[in-house]
Amino acid sequence: MSLHPDIAALLEMIQLGTESGARIPFRQLTPAQARADFDASSPLLDIDPPPLACERQLVLPMRDGAEIAARLYAPRPLDVADPMPVLLYMHGGGFVVGSLDSHQPLCRGLADDSGAPVLSIGYRLAPEHRFPTAFEDCVDALAWIGREGPALGLDPRRVAVGGDSAGGTLAAALAIAARDDRALPQPALQVLAYPGLSPQQISDSYEKYGSGYLLERETVDWFFDHYLPQDADRHDWRFAPLAASDLTRVAPVLIVLAEFDPLADEGRAYAERLHAAGVAVDLKVYPGMIHEFLRMGNVVPDALRARADIGDKLATVFGMGMGAGDR
Repeated sequence: MSLHPDIAALLEMIQLGTESGARIPFRQLTPAQARADFDASSPLLDIDPPPLACERQLVLPMRDGAEIAARLYAPRPLDVADPMPVLLYMHGGGFVVGSLDSHQPLCRGLADDSGAPVLSIGYRLAPEHRFPTAFEDCVDALAWIGREGPALGLDPRRVAVGGDSAGGTLAAALAIAARDDRALPQPALQVLAYPGLSPQQISDSYEKYGSGYLLERETVDWFFDHYLPQDADRHDWRFAPLAASDLTRVAPVLIVLAEFDPLADEGRAYAERLHAAGVAVDLKVYPGMIHEFLRMGNVVPDALRARADIGDKLATVFGMGMGAGDR
């Protein structure tokens, strides 16, 4: 299929902005500048739903004595006598940019669409905190749900892990870690939206769409140069889940891909590996879409449809009844 016309118009606008100097690529910015630019542009792309019945700012302790911020979105007030399932969500941004603010519309929307709370975490970013700090922060956040969730009205027996882009990478790695550590809450589902999964970016989709389709090859290199202490870390499954030797018994997975995304083939390859390992796989490829499309509700209405599809899947897995797409 061809690019969705609204997506094509967005890409043309981005190209014109780059050529005129109004838009500066991340690779020409410092990480701090790139973060500010990413957060400033996010409200232009997405539609932020109204605040939900319960929204809380939280602080989670990490294994090294540090703390990270988190934000809890719940469609109805939480009740310790009637605990609710929860999606632990990791934002995208190449491990260098992205924040609780940049992904608030998406997380608020997922909570509304699924009927279940979403806990979005501000894991620590590179280059100040290089691999595997982000991964360890996610493990510690999942453990926190196991310890503290019941006191908040969250049910650690009904947990999903999810994320987009680099957040999807972290969610996939977290599902593997949870399989290997039964002391952690065991995810009922992993939601992986256009995740990075491969040690090397050499797929056909990467060659086809690595330039001119929002996620640029040079930007990915810039992200990884900041994130990885050494090139050998590329083959660590905590960075590249496709490098894991064993994917049996990980949580069932919903993989959401965009047709015109350099990372699309990595997602397809992971779906094949999981299926071969006996894992239940629900693979959805959205035609005409590009990387980051889930956060483009202001650009293309299909983004909201895809978000509702994720909400429906979560509602089904959690036994919440109908999701937004079925109401």
